[in-house]
Amino acid sequence: MAHDPWQRSYDSPPFGAVPADEPQQGAAPASPFVLGPQRLRRLLGAVAAISADMDIRAVLHRIVEAATDLVGARYGALGVLGDDGAVTDLITVGIDDPHLCAAMGLPQGHGLLHTLVADRRPLRVSDVAAHPRSAGFPAGHPVMRTLLGVPLTVRGTVYGDLYLADKTDGTPFDDDDENLLTTLASAASISIENARLYEHLKRAAEHFQRRMLPVLPDLSPLQAAVRYEPASELPRLGGDWYDAMVLPDGATCVVVGDVTGHDVEAAPLMGQLRNMLRALAFDRCEPPGPTVSRLDRALTMFEDPPMATLVFGRIESGPDGHTFSWSNAGHPPPLLIGAVGSARYLAPAQHGIPVGIDASVPRFSHVHPLPPASTLLLFTDGLVERRGQDIDAGLGDLAEQAAALARAPLDDLCDALVPRSRRVFDDDVAVLALRTPGDPAQ
Repeated sequence: MAHDPWQRSYDSPPFGAVPADEPQQGAAPASPFVLGPQRLRRLLGAVAAISADMDIRAVLHRIVEAATDLVGARYGALGVLGDDGAVTDLITVGIDDPHLCAAMGLPQGHGLLHTLVADRRPLRVSDVAAHPRSAGFPAGHPVMRTLLGVPLTVRGTVYGDLYLADKTDGTPFDDDDENLLTTLASAASISIENARLYEHLKRAAEHFQRRMLPVLPDLSPLQAAVRYEPASELPRLGGDWYDAMVLPDGATCVVVGDVTGHDVEAAPLMGQLRNMLRALAFDRCEPPGPTVSRLDRALTMFEDPPMATLVFGRIESGPDGHTFSWSNAGHPPPLLIGAVGSARYLAPAQHGIPVGIDASVPRFSHVHPLPPASTLLLFTDGLVERRGQDIDAGLGDLAEQAAALARAPLDDLCDALVPRSRRVFDDDVAVLALRTPGDPAQ
């Protein structure tokens, strides 16, 4: 197998590199590190650019690009260490061939550069080819002559190594280059640590939110599917929820709601509202409007009542098929998707205000038939709201996309509407989809 300098960076020195010699006793002290005004401005600009992003991949790219630019190097690389100390990623600059980069793989092993990580000391080599440990380069790889590397550390934790090769002016790396790269690495290490803490916090917040949402019971003969996706940026703790259950009178109770606010208070309030509405619905099995009114009155027990938008409804089966009755409290309207590919919003003129504002405001119940094999979609506004876009445009896009998926399995429909890997959500999203039984041709 061909050797590659970047791949060898943790099983032997890249490009055959070894640490620079220790200073001789009696050697003159190093001159103070002084940057000219132009280079200082570029360094400060690079630090600001690195610190402005919380996305870990973007931070890594900014670090390598800033280092190669500031030092004037042709090539740069950053090997990233995971929490277990293994190399998890490799970011390169100056090698543009994607096939070559893919073939390089990730650096592995132990070796001198691992020792450098353990020692937390810079590495500088002025002539790679002349060193006896040089292993050469794989076919097609640019030949590199000089090397400068520093570890990325903060508070005793090593996050990786930053390497540069070959200055564009042909001179070897000097003390100023090493000092500048060390300064940049210090700022970069803090940015990497912050980005990792940010990712940990996002995952913890999402896990907490998902644990507060229910697992749907069997709603047969209705089919059901749900999705929840937190906002793409912190604060990720939101108040969006869905719920469904079979009531004592045989009707299926469904709800999707959104508590006002996106902080540590929103999620617990969501849990309280969901449980209160469940109890009220189960207690009397009455039409949706009176149930939402009773929720409004119950919220007056709070000194500062929480506010929420919601759609609360009942799906009932009768001689003529299924019907949907609902009450809307300031929420986006339900979307009814016909089996033949039609889609319409259920938005009557009597549209209520959010709960928790004024318990004296009357609530209304509306009724609409659910044809065989039709799909009822309840969702929160995060699914249709976009920065800089009118919400009507988002509602129109959703209806068009859903209509095209009218006969798709519910899980496929939800995956298409809430694609985790391909969309940025400005707000958290909750979706509840229900499909009636029957022949689509009826």
